Parts: sequence; structure tokens; C-alpha cells
Amino acid sequence: LSKKLNFSFSTPWKDISSAAQSILLNGSNNKNYKFEGVIPRLTRRYHQTRSSYIRSWYEKYMTVQTCNTCKGARLNQYFLSVYINNFNISELTQKSIKDLFSFLNNLKLNKSETIIANEILKEAKDRLQFLINVGLDYLSLSRASKTLSGGEMQRIRLATQIGSQLVGVLYVLDEPSIGLHSRDNERLINTLIKLSKIGNTVLVVEHDEQMMTKSDWIIDLGPGAGVNGGHIVAEGTPKQIINNNKSITGQFLSGAKKILTPKNRREGSGKFITIQNASGNNLKNINLQIPLGCFVSVTGVSGSGKSSLITQTVLPVLINKFYSSRKKPLKYHSIDGVAYLDKVVNIDQSPIGKTPRSNPATYTGIFNHIRELYSELSESKILGYKPGRFSFNVKGGRCEHCQGAGVIKIEMHFLSDIYITCEHCNGKRFNFQTLQIKYKSKNIFDILEMTVEEALLFFKQHKSISRKLKTIYDVGLGYIKLGQPATTLSGGESQRVKLSSELSKINTGRTLYILDEPTTGLHFQDVAMLINVLNSLVNKGNTVVVIEHNLDVIKSSDWIIDLGPEGGDNGGEIICAGTPENLSKHKKSYTGQFLKKYLIN
Repeated sequence: LSKKLNFSFSTPWKDISSAAQSILLNGSNNKNYKFEGVIPRLTRRYHQTRSSYIRSWYEKYMTVQTCNTCKGARLNQYFLSVYINNFNISELTQKSIKDLFSFLNNLKLNKSETIIANEILKEAKDRLQFLINVGLDYLSLSRASKTLSGGEMQRIRLATQIGSQLVGVLYVLDEPSIGLHSRDNERLINTLIKLSKIGNTVLVVEHDEQMMTKSDWIIDLGPGAGVNGGHIVAEGTPKQIINNNKSITGQFLSGAKKILTPKNRREGSGKFITIQNASGNNLKNINLQIPLGCFVSVTGVSGSGKSSLITQTVLPVLINKFYSSRKKPLKYHSIDGVAYLDKVVNIDQSPIGKTPRSNPATYTGIFNHIRELYSELSESKILGYKPGRFSFNVKGGRCEHCQGAGVIKIEMHFLSDIYITCEHCNGKRFNFQTLQIKYKSKNIFDILEMTVEEALLFFKQHKSISRKLKTIYDVGLGYIKLGQPATTLSGGESQRVKLSSELSKINTGRTLYILDEPTTGLHFQDVAMLINVLNSLVNKGNTVVVIEHNLDVIKSSDWIIDLGPEGGDNGGEIICAGTPENLSKHKKSYTGQFLKKYLIN
């Protein structure tokens, strides 16, 4: 095709003629140069593949667009022509749950309409009320489920269960307080108490202080994490846990241990990132100033516009400017101060890899140094083994039966894929010959089986390896194994692995770090460690912006941007921007009201 259309493989895309670009992308049936085209080929293979992994790979090159015919309403014109008080069904489902509940309550019907609608309205209002009770009044019924957080999905399921009015049921909830402001959290706790009072048992895995103190019984596990945990340290009523000296959780609940409020707030570099007229989703033409060289918390009740402002406006704008990304930000007018930064890093809780092949050692780059070390051993040099020999991603040293994964993936098509241990290498990933090469009596698989804490002692003489291991240890992950599959790490653990990777890099002091609820899944002690890590980044001159509800993190910030006053359409405004002390005095701020007692050491 390059010969027929007169372009070379080194020709930049912009310099290829538009006719050739069209053929490359869309294909051609011309008898002189038949070509399938990149887009038709990807589309064909996307629909043919049965592999979820390959399908997700193709989806990286796809984007979702609003349908031109229905403009996103999903229904045809015939059904969109039915109105209730001048609203069709699509317009009603786009209202927030709170507004829709109000609309149905104030609906004026004649006698015959009342007879038809009475039972339907009762059922609809009951369900909307359940959603309001679990703090989801800011969502709309048309909101796509994939855009909901784990906590929001869990609370929707909870609202469904409340509506069923079942008794004698054991409900198990894993951190339902995720993404909830302290004010909304009280509503959720009252809902859970109501569930238990009508004759059910509610078992909650939770780190939230409010939730613990309102519970009837606490089971505290530990004493440490990972290999250092797995024991029941204490169990009993909140009062019994508080009085149990063995329980770290109890010590934090009693106030014996606490995260102290900083005595001084950083003033920053005096420079700002300024974004003008941000108006995406529910934002009300916000003018935002982020002080650089500070630890900044973005707060507000659930649905107040925090993610819209930071992760959907500021982050995409900066990513586009630094990395030429095409991610479309929400609507805004202008941004200033980008020249004061040299990069932006988004540290979220997504997995560090989608398959068991990824692990902390490969993600942080430690494994490169370890492989280099093994290739320098005298036995390796005699046999001609290079660093690639000790990689489970390269042919030669790995077990070819499982291709270095240590497990065999069985695709279940209609169910989740399952993994079984490879029977050839027994999960060791490498072939017999590779495993014969040992350093201090340990082969490469033994190294991957070490915890970070064990490896730190083992490699203490190797500065390049121990430096990177120290950063993982410093973020509280001394208990995880170097070769632990990425699929087994929690969201909080994945986020801290990413943080450790950033800490180990050469610092310029001009980086903006953005974290969305980094305390999800973290115990009080882990939160204290996280705050120390974030402060260490800021102390090097960088800027850290966190979207957070955790009051210990908020009180540790230098600057707070509080959004509200409510969620949904009644939010999207900056209520206050200032120090935690300033916010605690602001009467209109819900965050400030809850923050007051936390500022007293």
C-alpha cells in the first residue's frame, strides 16, 4: 500500500495525503490496492474474539458517543411523545432523585387519573425515598451504572433490599461508606440500624469511626496486615473494644492514639493553577485556584461536584497539555499557571495490572535490577544467561506451559475467568534450569515469594534495589510479596504501590499529584502513614490534591476547597476556600461543622 500510495513508514501521519489516510483507516476495494483498513479490521476482530482481555484491549481505541437520532434519550419518537405535566419519560429520568421525588409528590391529578396512578405513584415514591435515605438523592435514574462508584452501587442494592422488607436475612456489606460525606454517612448508619431492628443481621466490613461507634458488636482483626495479620485481636461492644489494650482500632477509638493536627500550614510557592468558568455537569461557572506547593483537599457532600471539577475538568486539561492526550474535559473557559508544572500524575485505585502476570516488583521496576543481579552471577555468565532469562515474560527461562504466568487461565465465557496453578512448574513460573541459579541460596522464584520487609533485609547491600524497596515499605506495604499478583491487591494497596513508584523517582518539585479518595479501605494507622507519604511529596515542592471525606486527612491539609452546599443541582459552588481553621468557622459548610472537633488535639 505504501508503494501504491507513495508514502513511507517513516512519514509522519500529518504528512500523508488525506486520501491515503482515509484508505489506511477505512480500507479500499480498489482493484489496484485492496486493503481492509485499520478500523474495519479492529471492528471485525472485536466482534469475533471471545477473550475479555483482547476485547478490553480493542476498547482502548474506541470511544462512546451520543446517538444522533434520539440524542441520548434511548427511546423512539413515538414513546417520547407521551407527557406528564410537560415532561416525557426521558426528561423525568434525567432529574435528580430528590427533584423527581418532589415532582411526584406535587403532581396534580384529576379523579380518574388518581385511580389509575395511585398504586404506581406509591411504589415509585417508596423506592425513591429508599434511595434518598441511603444518601443517593443527587443521582438521576438515567445515570449509567458504569459511572457509579463501588459505594454508590452498593447503596443502590441496599435500597432495593430495604424496599423488600424481608426479615431473618444476613446482610454483608463491604465498606458501604465509600464516597460518603460525614453528613450522608449518618443517614446510611440509620438505615442499617433500621434493617437490624426489623429482624435482620447486618455485618459490615468498615473503617469508618462513626459506623464503629454506632454498631452493637465489633470484631477486630490483626494485629498487623498480610502475613502479620489473620488473628481476631478483640471482639465485643464498642466500649469493650475501646478498653482493650491489644486492639489498635480501640486505641484510635478511645483517643489514646490519634492523628495530630499540624501546628503550621504551608503557604505554598505563591503560584496557582487557575481554571475559569468550569461548568460541566452541576458546576456553576466555578473559578478555581489551586495553590502550588501545598497539600490541598477538595471536600463537600456526596454529589457536590468534586469529581466533576478535579478528575473530569482539571485532570484532563492538564493531561492534554502535558501528554497530548485527547481525553475531553468538561466545559471550562481557560486555565492559567500550567507553566509552573512539568507533569501531572493521577494516582487512582485502579489495579496496577489486569492479569496475575503483573506484580509490585515489575510495576515499581525493582525486578529489572534483580534480574540484572542474577545475570551477573558467575553461573549465569558461564551458561550465557542474560537478564531476559530471569523474566517470566520472555521465552527461554520461563515455563512455556503457562508462559510464565504460574497459572492457567480458563475462560468461562458467561462467568468470570478462573485461574488454576500450572502443573508443570507448580506455580513457580520458571523452568528447571533457570531455578538452579541461586543468589545467597535463593532462586528467582524465592525472591518473588519474599515480602517487601524480608527483601529489604536480603538486599540491604544493593542500594538501587533497597532504595525502591524502602519506598514500598514506607507506604505501609512491608507485608506484601514482591511477586504478589496484581489481581489480589486491594484498591488501597494498588494506590500505595503507585505512590511508592512515584516516591522512588528523581524529584523535580514541579509535579501535581491528584488522588481520588485515597483513604478507601484504609485503617486509622494506614491513614496516618498515607498522610506522612503525601506530606513527603509536598515537602519536596510538589502539589498534592486529594478528593476526600476522611476528616483526619482534611484536617492535615494546608488548604481546603469545599464544594456544595448540597449534591446534584443544588451543589456545584465553592462554599469556602481556605485553611481547615477557616472552614471550621464557615456556617454554611457541612464539612466545616464536622471538622471542628477534629481540629482539637
